[in-house]
This record gives sequence, C-alpha cells and structure tokens, in this order.
Amino acid sequence: MPEILIVEDKESLRTMLRRTLEGRGLGVEESPDAIDARRRLSGTRFGVVLTDLRLPGGSGFDVLAAAREADAATPVIVMTAFGTVEEAVRAMKEGAADFLTKPVDTDYLLLLVERALEQRRVLTDYLVLKEERERRFWVPRVIGNDPALRETQEAIERAAKSEATVLIQGESGTGKELMARSLHDLSPRARGPFVAINCAAIPEALLENELFGHEKGAFTGATGRKTGKAEMAHQGTLFLDEIADLPLALQAKILRLVQERQFERVGGVQTITVDVRVVAATNRDLASAVASKGFRDDLYYRLSVFPVTVPPLRRRRSDVLPLAEAFLDRFGRELGRKGLRLSEAARRALLDHAWPGNVRELQNSIERAVILVDGSQVEPEHLRLQPPASAGPRLADVLDLTGPLVEVRERAAVLAEDEAIRLALLAASGDRAAAAKQLGISSSTLQRRLKGREES
Repeated sequence: MPEILIVEDKESLRTMLRRTLEGRGLGVEESPDAIDARRRLSGTRFGVVLTDLRLPGGSGFDVLAAAREADAATPVIVMTAFGTVEEAVRAMKEGAADFLTKPVDTDYLLLLVERALEQRRVLTDYLVLKEERERRFWVPRVIGNDPALRETQEAIERAAKSEATVLIQGESGTGKELMARSLHDLSPRARGPFVAINCAAIPEALLENELFGHEKGAFTGATGRKTGKAEMAHQGTLFLDEIADLPLALQAKILRLVQERQFERVGGVQTITVDVRVVAATNRDLASAVASKGFRDDLYYRLSVFPVTVPPLRRRRSDVLPLAEAFLDRFGRELGRKGLRLSEAARRALLDHAWPGNVRELQNSIERAVILVDGSQVEPEHLRLQPPASAGPRLADVLDLTGPLVEVRERAAVLAEDEAIRLALLAASGDRAAAAKQLGISSSTLQRRLKGREES
C-alpha cells in the first residue's frame, strides 16, 4: 500500500525521489500531472503528498485542494524552483504542510517526509483516542495463566504474524476486545491505529455512516465530509465487535471491505481504498445464524479464516484471584484507596462464584467493593455477588457451549454417556455385566467405552 504520492512531470526527478523514499522502506506511487493526481487522491488514502507547483493539466494548488478535499489531515509538501518562494508561501497559507526548493536536498526531503508521517500518525491516534475517551478498558494487558487462556493467547500470537482475518468467539464479558487489541499490538500493524466499533450499539440507520463516513450533502445535516471508522483504521486494525448484529444490508459491504479493502462513503461515488486488517468478534453462534439465513455464508467464511475462542471465567478459575487483585489495585489507585486487600472470606466467595457475567462481572464487583469498603479489607458483603438462579449447577458450568452446534452436541453426548455409565455402575455395585444389561449394551461394548474413558 503506497504511503507517499509523488506528483512531478519530470520523469528523472520522479525516479530519483521514488528511489530515495523507497530506500527508507516507504511505499511510493507516482503521478505525472495534476489530472492523474486528482484521480488517484479520490480513491486512495496517502500518508503524505509530495507535489511540484508547476504541472501539466493544472497546478500543485489543484493537487493541494484535491488532497485536502479527500482528507484534510493529509500532509502536502510542495516543491518549487528557487526564485518562486512566494508561491510556496501561498501554498502554505492554503494548507500545505511544508515546502522544498529545487534542486532537492534528499536528506532534507527525508526529514520533512518522516516528520509529516509522524504528525499524521499522532493526529490519527488523537482522533481515535478522542472517540474512545469515554470508554474504560479493564486492564492494559491480558492477565491469567490458566491453561485454557494460555491456549487462546498462543493462538492470538500465531495469528498476529499473518494478515489473516480473525474471528474471536466467546461469551459476553470474557475480554474479546482485549484479545483483539493484543492481536493488533503483536502484529506488524502495531504502529497503526486500532479502531473499534460495536455493531450492536449503533442504530442500523447510522451504522453505515459510522463505518464508511459520508460526503457533504449526503443527507440533511451533512454539512461536510465525515471520515468513517474504516478510513480511520488505515494501516492498522478495524475491530468489528458483535458482528452477528450486523444488518444483512451492510454485510455485503463489509465482505467487500474484507476482500478488496474498498468501499464508498454514504452519498459518494468514488471508490475508497484502505489498508486495514479486519478482526471480528461475536458472542453468538455464527454458523447457526448462517443456517437460519441471518448471516451471509460468504462473509462468515471470510471472517472465520482463523477462529479463536476466549474461555469463560468459570473455566479458568485459577485466574479469578489474580484478576481480582489487579482490579483492586487499579480502582484503589483511581479512587484514592491504596493498600486495600481481600479478606480470606472474600477470596473464598470470589472462587465459589459462578461468574455468569465473566471478567466484566468481576471487574464491576471489585469496583463496587472499593466504593463500599470503609476500612482496608474487602469482605464478601462489599462484593455483593448475586446468588445463582437455582441451587443446582448451570448447564454452562459443566458443559462447554461455545463453537458450532454440531460440536456442542457431540460434547453433550459424550458427557451424558459418561454420566449414564457412571450411574449404571454405581447402581450395579461395580458389576459390569449388570451395568451393561441396564444400559442395553453388551459387556464388550461397555468394556471398550470404559477403556476409552481411561485413555482420554
């Protein structure tokens, strides 16, 4: 994906500039005139535009205007011959980031370009942070050493090395967005932006506008062009949370974004090309949604190139206390209550709880306790854990319900069969022949089933 657009009519100078910039590992695209440059700017997002002021088919001022029309944040560096500095000053007043005099000093050129790219990255990061400043992220890193979580982390590390589209699955509150951020931070795109959008939190009528932006005059109140999340994620990662709630009408456009990295703004006709990696997450069974025609099968297959499942908290019990301690430290510092600790009774209560709301429920419980506690020790009453809905165990506590229904069905069948065999042997006082008769199978079949259980 090109980072720099060079607009210069002299081929020899274009070649020299391109080789200089490529020598620093930068992607470069060339344009010989103002007409071609305007065409390229209408469909591709560049990090920096480097343009001469004297051009066939127009001028550098036309290129500057086109660049600012495409994206007002794009830095434009103008080149001018010695003696026409007045034109460069005019270009600066019209929005150019800087100017170079010819003949071009390559060291100075690299300095200006790298400075402009860095300013662009800082501005992009600022815009992303500005949109997310109201959001709270539970911890800046993944906490836990449970084998189930380690397996997920290892999968994330493997996926980070590729450009594959990743589908993160898991119950609500398990930390799917944190896993997506970890994937981004470990990938070659780590220096680029991480842009998240919750497909379930935005009304359907506004979601396309949030994703792809709009052109001026696209609808009543559209007084200017708006950059969408897909453009903001250029050279970074676009995280689509709760992807199962994406309206069918938008799924085709997301498929095109994933496959071709292209889209049009609302009310626009120009095709925009971006360099983004799409990571999606869901707490629902997308395979079932495909079967019920609620989700496009082609999009499902594109998103699930590399599926990753985040285990629920009840399946990583050894991580409950480390997480609780991390939250206690964080909220204690935020609320000026340093030095808080969990009592033994509180620790037991945390370990005994089923955590149907997963890590998010644990976070909320600890934050509430920090607010309620008067002394330095958190007790069970400060946690205010909700009792289970019934005295018996929840099905989700004993059976892994994640993944496609066919896999859930297979796991349930194995679990039910094992329990039936256990109860039959118990009723027959260990007599395998009597237990086999009760189960309606031969003794040899029962023997094979028992042997298989021992080996697994």
